[in-house]
Amino acid sequence: MNALLVTPPSNTDTREATAVARPARLRVPALQPGIVLAAAFALLLLAALVAPGLIAPADPYAVDPANAFQPPGPAHLFGTDQSGRDEFSRILWGARQSLWVGVLATAIGVLGGLVLGLVAGLGGKIADAVTSRFIDVLFAFPGLLLALVLIVVLGRGIGPTAVAVGIGSIPGYARILRGQVLQVQQSGYVEASRALGWSPARRLVATVIPNTMRPLLAMVTLGIGQAVVWASALGFLGLGAEPPTAEWGTMLADGRSYIQVAWWIAFFPGLVITLTALSATAIGRHLQTRFEPKGDR
Repeated sequence: MNALLVTPPSNTDTREATAVARPARLRVPALQPGIVLAAAFALLLLAALVAPGLIAPADPYAVDPANAFQPPGPAHLFGTDQSGRDEFSRILWGARQSLWVGVLATAIGVLGGLVLGLVAGLGGKIADAVTSRFIDVLFAFPGLLLALVLIVVLGRGIGPTAVAVGIGSIPGYARILRGQVLQVQQSGYVEASRALGWSPARRLVATVIPNTMRPLLAMVTLGIGQAVVWASALGFLGLGAEPPTAEWGTMLADGRSYIQVAWWIAFFPGLVITLTALSATAIGRHLQTRFEPKGDR
């Protein structure tokens, strides 16, 4: 009798069977420690923006000359200023002023840049040439210098500062969004919408604008950090919020006169401005790497 030969399953078949039987695991990308710290600091700023009164241990405007120039300690975490006001409370309340300026300025910059970008990208060669030259003229002036000129015209205050910083940031957003619109215009789905006979308005709303907004989240995050720095610079130059408003740039300017006797008055506002800019940059870069296609990196 001939022996029945049975071929044992190969390792490849075993691995394939195991791979089929084993449920797929959800892969969660590991976050870098720097991103985690930046996100934690951003959440703290968000809490200070929404409800500073719940976090601040004291009235940021309460003057107490007897406690002037108190160094950092348990009673006053960041010390007191020349008027005896609690620096930690003023920084928390200053977050509301500085961050609102950043948010409003970024909204103005993005909307203005979107309008110019759409006109340049969709208006044809002549519109693109004229709009591009206009953007180049605006780029001839540094954004902060343009904001400085505008704040002189508009006057001091939180609102004028937000408008000035927002207008000063429009050229940067316009150039980025123009390139994005031109890239979307050459994509396959826009060509398909043309072939289907969609009207220009429908193509704009259904395909161009949604796909142009793809990098917007990262742009907004980076823009808020930049706007906060610019607004603080204007406050430091005496062109920001009116005293005694708790605003980081104004607080930094107040502290420079007492740097020899009370270093903390200028140090902590400057530290918070720096950490805000670094956190916004780290989060924005992280969002860019997550949302950009691999071919664009």
